[in-house]
Amino acid sequence: MKMVKVPAPKRRKLEPPASDGEDSSPSTLEAVPQTNGRKSSAAFFQQASSWNLEQEYESRPRKGKKKDKESTRLPIKTADGLVQQAEVPEVKEEESDLEWLGADELVEEEVVEVKNKQTVPIRQQILEAKEELAKIALMLNEDPEESLGAFSVLGAFSQSPNTTIKKLALATQLAVYKDIIPGYRIRPLNEEDMETKVSKEVKKLRAYEQALVGGYQNYIRELAKLAESGKGGVGKDGAPGVTSVAISCACALLVAVPHFNFRGELLKILVKKMSLRKVDDDFRKCVDTVETLFRNDEDGTPSLDAVALTTKMMKARGYRVDESVLNTFLHLRLLSEFSWKASTNHVDRPSKKEGVFAEKTLKPKRVFRTKKERKVMKELKVVEKEMIQADATVSHEARDRMQSETLKLVFVTYFRILKIRSPNLMGAVLEGLARYAHLINQDFFGDLLEALKDLIGHAETGDDLEEDEEIEEEDAETTRNLTREALLCIITAFALLEGQDAAKAQVSLSLDLSFFITHLYRTLYALSLNPDIELSAKSLHLPDPNNPSAPILTSANNKINIQTTTVLLLRSLSSVLTPALAARAVPPLRIAAFTKQLLTSSLQLPEKSCIAMMGLMNKVTKIHEKKVASLWNTEERRGDGQFDALSGEVEGSNPFATTIWEGELLRKHYCPAVRDSVKTMEKNILGLR
Repeated sequence: MKMVKVPAPKRRKLEPPASDGEDSSPSTLEAVPQTNGRKSSAAFFQQASSWNLEQEYESRPRKGKKKDKESTRLPIKTADGLVQQAEVPEVKEEESDLEWLGADELVEEEVVEVKNKQTVPIRQQILEAKEELAKIALMLNEDPEESLGAFSVLGAFSQSPNTTIKKLALATQLAVYKDIIPGYRIRPLNEEDMETKVSKEVKKLRAYEQALVGGYQNYIRELAKLAESGKGGVGKDGAPGVTSVAISCACALLVAVPHFNFRGELLKILVKKMSLRKVDDDFRKCVDTVETLFRNDEDGTPSLDAVALTTKMMKARGYRVDESVLNTFLHLRLLSEFSWKASTNHVDRPSKKEGVFAEKTLKPKRVFRTKKERKVMKELKVVEKEMIQADATVSHEARDRMQSETLKLVFVTYFRILKIRSPNLMGAVLEGLARYAHLINQDFFGDLLEALKDLIGHAETGDDLEEDEEIEEEDAETTRNLTREALLCIITAFALLEGQDAAKAQVSLSLDLSFFITHLYRTLYALSLNPDIELSAKSLHLPDPNNPSAPILTSANNKINIQTTTVLLLRSLSSVLTPALAARAVPPLRIAAFTKQLLTSSLQLPEKSCIAMMGLMNKVTKIHEKKVASLWNTEERRGDGQFDALSGEVEGSNPFATTIWEGELLRKHYCPAVRDSVKTMEKNILGLR
């Protein structure tokens, strides 16, 4: 019989065989010393080489069969009709090869090492998750109808405690849903649809659509939960946080599939982020997404939903939001596509006697058709009606209805902000009203002019500043620039007038904008002495060293608007002196008074503002040369009395009683561009002779 060779950790030299009188099979218990540690292990293997293992195995007692356990199984009946007890399969207990050698401690150590090796590193987990996500995404893109369970598997990856795997799962679901979402909205199945018998293909399609909608809904819920977690910003490795990734996914879905289900849930994620006054990358991303949605919306329904949620949010916040949220209304397609006029609660629809309905449509001549032809025509009409309902395009009537409702919401928001005079949104509101001037009906026009007059009146008295000081402790707002707001009110008032039909406005409206003109005339001297006239509200302002308590105006907390005061002043003067409609209807007294005041103010203006003012004066003298020519010639003076430069009224200044002596000083201006502009202005006047 062959000897059994036991593997040893090292090769050892065998001792010579024992003599005939010696016992060749010592007991293993006697060979192993009763010590612990490395010495006992070394002695054990040293003595193991001299053992007679075969003889030891022969002398071990054999284990008999275990007693049969009582069977708890029920009897069975065989094919022959005999009732027999079911046999219990024997369970063989495997005996460890090392157990009888007394090496249990070594086995335990090896098991611990195997368990430690089974712990996968995080990097390996991420690589495995990438591969698995790629396989699932490829499977869904190839045949999504055959992989209904893959949607839940993708959702399970989003619940991973590992942040990297969670972000990978969100991005993978975004790519998958953008590719497989159909171009129509999936409606839920009612009881009638479930009871109706359909073909196998229809059942398969319905099961796929319901699985798609269910997985998509769970995905959007996960995005909403992560968007509110506050784990945004940038991590230590420069990667965006989970919140930023969730917001980015919601923005991408809203732009890619705005027609699909749960559009309102995506809009809620964006609007909730826009309600915060902290302007960061996620905030700008949401604002840009809403603007893109407005520009690309051909239906009108997504824009209506977004405007409704935004206006509701601003009202709940007391209109204490960033002005960029309100400026998203300037990207609506109705600004260029909508042709009706509206107010806060009414839309003026064109009557059938006007516009495209003016021409009467004649009834076509009746053509004789047989009964069979009439039946075919009737069936064709039914088919055409079904095709129109299934078509994704929207009719002009439906789009106009959606845009009219959107316009009313926009006007309601603008008018409420004007009434409460929200300091951080006045510039955006006035600019918006100027853009929407051609869509405002006559009823709303009168209310807006009264609101603008009230705003200018408060700017003159300074009541709004006192109100701001009272609420300063509750809410830290920037200092309101009432001068800029007054200029914006003047620009908006004249823009509203130009947006109305001139013929109808003269007949039905008693328009008098002299209030705005008089206020502009009074502020010319003060504006020329303003040191910040060439700075916008978004420019950086250094603190005043003589007034440490004055607020520091920075680009982060400026609220009014981005145009400089000089630009606003020039826009106001252009509306008053050179309006687009009926330019020759401007009275000579107004032209002369403003010309004198502007040339006097130009002596104090900075270089760039003075150049811009001279350009405006060149345009005025070229259009109204006959009305102001006498100001340059003392012999042609037509006024009597004395000129009052400090008069608060345009008519009370008596401008024709003076001359333009400021031109002689401006000829010697240090800027060559100013000197050239003065020469051009005088050529316009001298060209009359």
